[in-house]
Amino acid sequence: MSTSPPSSIVETQSVDETLALGERIGRALLPGTVIALVGTLGSGKTHLVKGIARGNAAPAGVEVTSPTFVLINEYPGRLRLYHIDVYRLRSPAELAALGFDEMTDAGGAVLVEWADRVSELLPDDHLHIEIEITGAATRRFTLDGSGSEAAGVLRTLG
Repeated sequence: MSTSPPSSIVETQSVDETLALGERIGRALLPGTVIALVGTLGSGKTHLVKGIARGNAAPAGVEVTSPTFVLINEYPGRLRLYHIDVYRLRSPAELAALGFDEMTDAGGAVLVEWADRVSELLPDDHLHIEIEITGAATRRFTLDGSGSEAAGVLRTLG
């Protein structure tokens, strides 16, 4: 008898609630966690990452911004966070050339915005977060763990 991977749906009513969800995720991160973030423009991917950085104990004053034009931002904290935006990449090979495998093996956590564009490069064990806009400030987050470590992060979140 097989069991399906853990899944959770969280609805937020404001940017502050999205940041708080991110903080919970950031506190639950394990070394090597990879998070695939999927959602349309303006869905809240970067706000969620801001919360994750806070929950991961990013030092005060660390500014979390979208890496749309620089592709990768790194943030210090309990674990080093690699925040990647693949929107402007033309192929998964470009992400590989940026050292994606090295980042996933570095013992930090890797957050990939627009991850559906590079799904073939994601490790089998990753946390997939689909973000749906449900209103002007409301969002629905569907979190799925596809491996034991990602499932552990989900269990920690409750």
